[in-house]
Amino acid sequence: MGPRMAEQVSYDVIIVGGAMMGASVAWFLSSHPGFDGTIAVFERDPGYELCSTTHSNSCMRQQFTTAPNIPVSRFCADYVRNFRDHMGGGEDIPDLHVHPFGYMYLATTEEGAQVLRDAQALQAGLGAQTRLLSREALAEGFPFYRSDDVLLASYGPVDEGYFDGGTMFDTWRRKAKANGVTFLKGEVTAIAREGARITGVTLDDGTRLACGALVNATGPRAAHTAAMAGLDLPVEPRKRYTFVFDSAQSLGQDLPLTVDPSGVHVRTDGAGFMAGCPPRDGDPAVAPDDFTADHGLWEEVVWPALYERIPAFEAIRLRQMWVGHYAYNTLDQNALLGPHPEVPNFLLINGFSGHGLQQSPAMGRGLAEWIVSGRFETLDLSAFAYDRIAKGALIVERAII
Repeated sequence: MGPRMAEQVSYDVIIVGGAMMGASVAWFLSSHPGFDGTIAVFERDPGYELCSTTHSNSCMRQQFTTAPNIPVSRFCADYVRNFRDHMGGGEDIPDLHVHPFGYMYLATTEEGAQVLRDAQALQAGLGAQTRLLSREALAEGFPFYRSDDVLLASYGPVDEGYFDGGTMFDTWRRKAKANGVTFLKGEVTAIAREGARITGVTLDDGTRLACGALVNATGPRAAHTAAMAGLDLPVEPRKRYTFVFDSAQSLGQDLPLTVDPSGVHVRTDGAGFMAGCPPRDGDPAVAPDDFTADHGLWEEVVWPALYERIPAFEAIRLRQMWVGHYAYNTLDQNALLGPHPEVPNFLLINGFSGHGLQQSPAMGRGLAEWIVSGRFETLDLSAFAYDRIAKGALIVERAII
């Protein structure tokens, strides 16, 4: 997507942000049988070098602690597994590579164990195939862990692991373009609002465009975008670190994405491994262009935690590391989806707090349905509406990595 002039001065829908969420909305809306309007997608970083999509570890899981997230997870897992069918089955639609190594949550306190019990009961009741493991069962099935301090584990052997989110993203953009969506390089620098309605945008080159609806798909910059419309969003950029490494000693089997109580998580990654963690300074908000790394974090925090949990990681070699951003919803760590109650044609798809890429099929489809019909047609996503904030109906997600 290179520089292009806008093809017209007005669009039915303008999507601000062309990464995973913007591409999802563009594809699902342009392919919705009830929509025949015009769509433009504006992206300030057309190489996607700094966006959360590029920095994502592209994992999916069923192990959430709040009921609205689990049907979303089940749909998205089916969507990924049957991507070609969902996209129409054309010869130009690839299959998505999936590596189902599962997730493993470990609890070393009774409080943590109770969280796992409650969450697994909820997950099982909604059809997810997660299961609890005692310390003995964990040691038998996964002998590479140091498990003497583990009181309980929760394991998801089905529909959890890695998937090729990059190919899904590329395919959505390509097929949306084929449907007539205009993808443009440009940064929205102002949003025109008249009362309870967005009327258009101004770009960084001074171009002014009118619109019927505006979609905020700007990830960690979502609050900045909303502020241009005179609106508040409780979403802020927060750093997350990723480390790719090799181990001199084999584990003999795939390593589930293991969420350790230390705050470090680690999983199989091809022939090696991938670990991640939040910063060690209290997880503050940062500027959206702040990707400065804490270069002591690996040696002083991550490697010791890995070796403590998996003694086979005594001799490991760091190959690569990077810093990405969560679009962190400070209120309940869950998505904000649908119209803003003060300005109904300002549409939100924000605040995913680290699970956006895996939820993008359901959320993009749901927002497209809302734009066409004013309701979520195939999956009830109303729990993610912005008005839950005013109602005090927060859905606090405790399984945030």
